[in-house]
Amino acid sequence: MGLTAFDEATAVRKLAEGRYETLPDRRFAMITPGGTPPPAVNGGVLLATLLRCVLDTSPHPHPVATSAHFVRVPKLAPAQIEVSWLKTGRTAATARASLHQDGQILLDTTVTTGTVPGPGPAADGELAWSVPPPELPRVTDCVPLGQWHGAPMEGFPSQVDVLLDPATAGWLSRDPAGTPRMRGYFRLREDRDPDAYLLALAVDALPPVVFNLGARGWAPTVELTWYMRAVPVPGDLRVATASQDVGGGWFDEESVVWDAAGRLVAQSRQIARVGRGAPITGRS
Repeated sequence: MGLTAFDEATAVRKLAEGRYETLPDRRFAMITPGGTPPPAVNGGVLLATLLRCVLDTSPHPHPVATSAHFVRVPKLAPAQIEVSWLKTGRTAATARASLHQDGQILLDTTVTTGTVPGPGPAADGELAWSVPPPELPRVTDCVPLGQWHGAPMEGFPSQVDVLLDPATAGWLSRDPAGTPRMRGYFRLREDRDPDAYLLALAVDALPPVVFNLGARGWAPTVELTWYMRAVPVPGDLRVATASQDVGGGWFDEESVVWDAAGRLVAQSRQIARVGRGAPITGRS
């Protein structure tokens, strides 16, 4: 099986020790409700690209904790990535990885690598507890993100299959729910099992929760931290997102991801700007 569009979009070329090059891919450009793609690639795709560079020389296999500051919007042009190790230890190692264009930092991250549990039950005697996954309607009863009002099937929506719980999809028909929450299934449109790189995308894959408050437009992430909690099994991912506070042009968003076996595999929290544009209200 050849590389998927996601693998191609996150591919890197090693230039020297700690130095890589990548090309942001327009196939993962974001599409706003009005159908206009801003000059931005999904943040999860950018994070997955940096993680490929970090894991290339990491003494540990998994990105346990990643904290990212989105400083500038990258152009759809070649970019450079620099990785330096701040500490390497027996159970954890921490690196700094940054994305550069035209001599400026666009995305700056710290990544701690380690080892997370694989598929299967916890070891005997190991302390284990987890919040259960949300109860979602059947996939066939969910609302495809491809039905986004007025948006063409290009860019990000053409590459991922997001199927929203109808209870959180009213904004698609200009009837937002009034609570900043989203729930649904996530997978690529191409056949590819989930892994650490896809989890980095999944935590930032659902539409901004403020759409269900009537906001619209591109909602740029300013800072995002995500945790990989376990290796996912093959199959669809379940994602639930929610905000605790919206105001002053800012909102926070928490995301929790479960795999097809119902195991919690990733978490994130971010702060973002409320998108500009006319509110999504009033049926049309």
